[in-house]
Amino acid sequence: MNQPAIIFDLGKVLVDFDYTIAARKIAARCTKPPENLHGFLGSSPLLVEYESGRLTREQFFGAVREAAGFQGEIAEFGKFFAEIFSPIGPMIELHAALRRRGLPTYIFSNTNDLAVEHVRRDFPFFKHFDGYILSYEVGAMKPQPAIYEAMENMSGRRGADLIYIDDRLENVEGGSARGWRTILHETPQKTRAALETLRLI
Repeated sequence: MNQPAIIFDLGKVLVDFDYTIAARKIAARCTKPPENLHGFLGSSPLLVEYESGRLTREQFFGAVREAAGFQGEIAEFGKFFAEIFSPIGPMIELHAALRRRGLPTYIFSNTNDLAVEHVRRDFPFFKHFDGYILSYEVGAMKPQPAIYEAMENMSGRRGADLIYIDDRLENVEGGSARGWRTILHETPQKTRAALETLRLI
């Protein structure tokens, strides 16, 4: 029998993020920022297109520049847009404990190449996973079935051999529907307790 694989969402599980940080910096370089630039950057259909892989970095930047009148170049915008993350120490430590036990672990995230580039560069823990399923590479976002199938194919596991941690209920439900064992992440303490119940740490 396979060892179970532990699947981690990235944002709000291993790293926190705050689009108001980006909005503040970007707005200072814009001639016509939308009234809710934070919402525009963090939850607009434009971001969904980008994180689904249907827009390139350059196309996403071009659309934001046109909508907001951003005056800088793409490198400056990318730096502002991506530097919104902070590590969640107890969850990073929890991941390290699972690795010490020899359990395979994976990142499973709705994200974009600017964010991943930044996290990979600035957060050393990110390299210590067996694989990465990222929405912009797969061309699908959680909770769409195609991205779950991609994780199953990468890990070589199905059903109860996958243990999935995510902070969004709809994403967890997408895993549960495929027979995965799931943990709705609310706090590091609760997630650790759930893994202890499964005798994985």
